[in-house]
Amino acid sequence: MAAEAEVMDELRRLRARVPQLTGALAASVDGLVLVQDTPGVEPETVAALTATALSVAVRMADATGQGDFRELLVRGVYGYVATYAAGRTAVLTLLAQDRVNVGRLHLEGRRAGLRIGELVDAEAETEAEQPPARARPAIAPPPTTAPAPTTTPTPTPPPMPTRTRTPRAPRTPTTTPNARTTTDS
Repeated sequence: MAAEAEVMDELRRLRARVPQLTGALAASVDGLVLVQDTPGVEPETVAALTATALSVAVRMADATGQGDFRELLVRGVYGYVATYAAGRTAVLTLLAQDRVNVGRLHLEGRRAGLRIGELVDAEAETEAEQPPARARPAIAPPPTTAPAPTTTPTPTPPPMPTRTRTPRAPRTPTTTPNARTTTDS
């Protein structure tokens, strides 16, 4: 992966901008580690758990009509685990101390996720356009008598209805007598 060095540079810059980060990992949506900077944490385990949590988060956002997945935040006793969408095929997972400024974590995590997504997606497009470096010899498939199975496209669900707001009735001014009373002394 040619973009690996650039993604690693982005993770290092991110850790410099948010000093409370204890780890950063870019992984595929399938749970494979792309690039990691997670001292003291097993990156393969974090990537696999990220893919599992991502699957649940995507389904939750879809089922509740909230749209495409953007981010997931888990708060533990000792800190945070934040996962951000990074393009079409990757996610960024950040580990942070409990004293991190969560707003700053989100701001920088979203920016880094966008940048990493651009790098990973560009790399995937480049690989898709180029023929393999060493082609395998063609092997003829065995003759078959049965027709090839056809795949039926899955129907796309109808779009979620948009929310409409009912207008509020205007407030009517209330005339209450002055609650203050004066006493003569």
